[in-house]
Amino acid sequence: MAIRDIDDLPKKAANYTALTPLWFLERAAKVHPSRKAVVHGSHTYTWLQTYQRCCRLASALAKRSVGAGSTVAVIAPNIPATYEAHFGIPMCGAVINPVNIRLNASTIAFLLGHSQSATVIVDQEFFTLAEDSLKIMKEKSQGHFNPPLLVVVADEACDPEALRYALRQGAIEYEKFLESGDPDFAWKPPQDEWQSIALGYTSGTTASPKGVVLHHRGAYLMSLCNPLVWGMNEGAIYLWTLPMFHCNGWCFTWAIAALCGTNICLRQVTAKGVYSDIAKHGVTHFCAAPVVLNTIVNAAPEDTILPLPHVVHVMTAGAAPPPAVLFAMSRKGFRVTHTYGLSETYGPSTICAWKPEWDSLPPDTQARLNARQGVRYTTLECLDVISTKTGEPVPADGKTMGEIVMRGNVVMKGYLKNPKANEETFANGWFHSGDLGVKHQDGYIEIKDRSKDIIISGGENISSVEVENSLYLHPAVLEASVVARADERWGESPCAFVTLKPEVNKSDEQWLAEDIMKFCKSKMPAYWVPKSVVFGPLPKTATGKIQKHVLRAKAQQLGPVKLSKL
Repeated sequence: MAIRDIDDLPKKAANYTALTPLWFLERAAKVHPSRKAVVHGSHTYTWLQTYQRCCRLASALAKRSVGAGSTVAVIAPNIPATYEAHFGIPMCGAVINPVNIRLNASTIAFLLGHSQSATVIVDQEFFTLAEDSLKIMKEKSQGHFNPPLLVVVADEACDPEALRYALRQGAIEYEKFLESGDPDFAWKPPQDEWQSIALGYTSGTTASPKGVVLHHRGAYLMSLCNPLVWGMNEGAIYLWTLPMFHCNGWCFTWAIAALCGTNICLRQVTAKGVYSDIAKHGVTHFCAAPVVLNTIVNAAPEDTILPLPHVVHVMTAGAAPPPAVLFAMSRKGFRVTHTYGLSETYGPSTICAWKPEWDSLPPDTQARLNARQGVRYTTLECLDVISTKTGEPVPADGKTMGEIVMRGNVVMKGYLKNPKANEETFANGWFHSGDLGVKHQDGYIEIKDRSKDIIISGGENISSVEVENSLYLHPAVLEASVVARADERWGESPCAFVTLKPEVNKSDEQWLAEDIMKFCKSKMPAYWVPKSVVFGPLPKTATGKIQKHVLRAKAQQLGPVKLSKL
């Protein structure tokens, strides 16, 4: 039955247009044409220049028949070209596929083939990586390989020989490519806001990576919601510590244009670089995974500029931040906002919204409350924790574990060419995150683990996140990650992988391991205490997430823990 309204007024060109974040760039160029838009080393572009460069990029692509139905891959760090690609590529109707620069050639070959990327824009430092990927594709094609157009981006911070080599191989230099485009290109917004704007691949730790398809509508909503929930002001100065290839920089690529702010590009993230840019450019905001925050709080005194010249707002997500790290950041003058989300939800889509009544609580209590994943974003319509057995919402008791699920306009369209995965992930009208958590009495959710990371010891569930939070409180621990290791008595038990702080004497690892276990016994139930401690650097993804699948493999190689005394 048709739903009746009070009127029969139709949509018209004057009152309805598809939502897209591309309009934000055009507006910024008109409102603040001479304001700094993008800063990278000695290069600065205004909003008018950035708009014209994006129009040129869209035009140059369109001249080469790249448009609706096409995918353009970008293999580059946080440089102006990566920022411009987030506008220029969809402005010609194509879809941007930002590629993780830490992936190996075979994985990138899979991504380029699966996405059928017609064009590849690659930073000169990563040209040989792109070249190796294309060679793998050619070898597998059995004579049917149609190579994509290669555009190489020069960077004065890199070895010029890498650029010369790329040009000898037939790549077009990015600035020359832009020159072939029209700065007044008459780009068109999408006719339908459901049209795809971006394609991003999950890490693919257990199988082939899945291609997450995002639409213009979701990108528009998230670009406005991020500043809204964070309290960002017009003209914010944003430091790119978060890779733009990770969930399109959590949609801040488009959000900063909406705010007419300034993008400070940081090619490589170091604590020294972060402190330096805060002092030099007056940075007001940046986003980072907890592992980056840990680097900032443990930076050598000579790499810091403290006290901070002003309060710097930090958004963290990507993994559950240890309360100890949040506490240390706040002591240094950073105001940390904790969010949570996934590639499938355009990046962060829940926020641990700060409550004024928390201001009077002790700092360690504040940090513990702020370590929760919180409540839904304004533009996420539904968020819940449901029983993995019954599918019903779990009670708000802070104890009963279930799966975190979402529903709304900032959930992806689906996985590219993967109907089986789509059926599973969208089962029963929810997007299933695969994260296990609890719901507190105040409605705030808290992650306890990924479903695959839960440790079951002697039939009891152990949250690796809870154990990690305690490990971070130990004075010698810089970083920690906990996975299951086979155990002859308990089936499996916690195995802690630990990176020690630089100043710690590492000569007696056995004593350190025993000291860490003893410390844990004072903080948690006996069966939660790691039965083994392994020292060394932790393997990480390009976005700073610890690769637990690598650690699980290492734990397997260690063999089972012999009969435990506990």
